Amino acid sequence: MHKSWQYVIGKTEVNRDLILLLIIGGLYSLGIYLSNTFVNIYLWKQAEGDYFTIAYYNLAVFVFQPITFIAAGKIAKKVDRVIVLRLGVIFLSLFFLSVLLIGEMAATYNILLGSLLGIGYGFYWLAFNVLTFEITEPDTRDFFNGFLGVLQSFGGMVGPFSAGYIISKMPENIGYSTIFTASFILFICAVASSFFLKRRLAKGTYYFKRVIDERKNNKNWNRILNAHFFQGLREGIFMFVITIWVYVVTQSELSLGMFNLYFSGFSFVCYFLATRFIKPSKRKTAILLGSLLLYFSLFIILFHTSYLTLIIYGIVIGIAYPIVNVPYISMTYDVIGHSWKAGELRIEYIVVRELYLNIGRVVSIIVFIIGISLYEPEKIIPLLLIFFGTLHLGIYIAVRKIVLSATTKKEVMIKDQVTDEKNR
Repeated sequence: MHKSWQYVIGKTEVNRDLILLLIIGGLYSLGIYLSNTFVNIYLWKQAEGDYFTIAYYNLAVFVFQPITFIAAGKIAKKVDRVIVLRLGVIFLSLFFLSVLLIGEMAATYNILLGSLLGIGYGFYWLAFNVLTFEITEPDTRDFFNGFLGVLQSFGGMVGPFSAGYIISKMPENIGYSTIFTASFILFICAVASSFFLKRRLAKGTYYFKRVIDERKNNKNWNRILNAHFFQGLREGIFMFVITIWVYVVTQSELSLGMFNLYFSGFSFVCYFLATRFIKPSKRKTAILLGSLLLYFSLFIILFHTSYLTLIIYGIVIGIAYPIVNVPYISMTYDVIGHSWKAGELRIEYIVVRELYLNIGRVVSIIVFIIGISLYEPEKIIPLLLIFFGTLHLGIYIAVRKIVLSATTKKEVMIKDQVTDEKNR
């Protein structure tokens, strides 16, 4: 491989498949950020400001995502994981194609569309996470996660702003159709890129339940699962409520695009810095500081919501997320890498992790639906944000006691297909 591909940042050595996976992740991010933010607004406007329509759409996403994860994990034990990745991108393409075809009736089919998106997410993220686990090594994980964060932030900068600008300059339905079509094309490019990845077959029985039970034997595994549950509890409603608030305050897709531009612009810089400066020994401290920053940033918009305060909020969380995510994701993979039979059961570990994350999201949205059923949305939503916002601190509480034994690089590399059972 050419030397320019081998040393991208400092002395971090990378390989061809790692670069290809970053390219696919970048195309995915741009495609999702270009349109997915505005799908919520598209449905919101069609439903004339009905929170239930948006809530049930997102609930369908997070219910079908873990179901698909479980099924995709079983398929991935018998079929090439790259095929599973393609299935995910194909379903995501079908989602945007369906939005285009359904058009002005999209809000009526909110659960169907959410289900289709959840299936796409399930196939895609199962394969992407397992491939990340296999292709990266302990000394390239921080680089990969950080650089992927940079690409995601770049997509978050360019995508929503471009989409908001296009929608604002075109007749509404034509503008939305244009960005949905662009996302469809980007996903087709991601499918094409996947054909250059090396085939990766898996063998063996699917031990899904056994890996769930492993949390009883492995305290670190139990702690990282609890962390993902807390993460999901916060993400469930934050992933769509803030987007709706920005639009409600501004009544402008372009302003929503600008919000994401500020958020992702600061994330872009901070992911790069986090990759360079957050060392393994400082991971827990970084997670705590980032989580505190995420929580206290919420009070910027709770008591006085204006476009200016929303922009400031976007900047602050754009700084905070990289501080949490780079060490947190790397720690997750390292915990799995040290776990019982990680080489043989890497797919099961990824599936169980995503199951806990999405259970948290589902619980969050169900509580949200109950809340807006019993109380006025304008009164209960701020209280729900305060409550679920605190739960991101649960990540730090869960991971602070994680201790990984000093092992050799060979022992923790996912490429090792067998880990001695006595190391449980």
